Amino acid sequence: MRLLIVEDEKRLALSLAKGLTAEGYAVDVVHDGLEGLHQAAQAPYDLIVLDIMLPGMNGYRVCAALRAAGDDVPILMLTAKDGEYDEAEGLDTGADDYLTKPFSYVVLVARVKALLRRRGSAGPSPILNLPGLRLDTAARRAYRLEGDGECEVTLTAKEFAVLEQLAVRSGQLVSKAQILEAVWDFAYDGDPNIVEVYISALRRKLGADLIRTVRGAGYRLEAAP
Repeated sequence: MRLLIVEDEKRLALSLAKGLTAEGYAVDVVHDGLEGLHQAAQAPYDLIVLDIMLPGMNGYRVCAALRAAGDDVPILMLTAKDGEYDEAEGLDTGADDYLTKPFSYVVLVARVKALLRRRGSAGPSPILNLPGLRLDTAARRAYRLEGDGECEVTLTAKEFAVLEQLAVRSGQLVSKAQILEAVWDFAYDGDPNIVEVYISALRRKLGADLIRTVRGAGYRLEAAP
């Protein structure tokens, strides 16, 4: 399942993304209302976590624009404001739930799961089946499919995490920054080329043709039978 976080407090946004990724979701993050609206229109999401006080376009207007366009994606609104009026305004624009900062991360996860269940799903599937590749995200195990059988590939925790980020967006471009934010600590200030080291390791273990490099943009998983 894919989630979009639209939050201009970057440390908070990346912290939430890291936690939700650990829960098994594919998470994208943007920090501007207009960019959030554009991103939501470009890709199908299962849920949007939307701050109200945003640059470019506030959360009320983003939510209203999505609903006006016929997008019924569940929206959980976040705000530092307090009071019944603000909550009513957020819900009137089409939001499904409302959470006031500061909030407990545990509560946010519970709200996210409740909204996803309400939409008819109990949560993300632990199995990712791709052409020539199967990932068990619960057990953190990877398998290459060979003929009528499959062969387990031994991966380190970080290797699996990088592969998972590519697998949940199979066929789509994933930037180095997205991988760093999801797999490493959001405050990581080391060499960003560490991602290339893990991509090289994955190619050695899974096959050189599995992951395509798009120069200057990122990587794309192209698992082949």
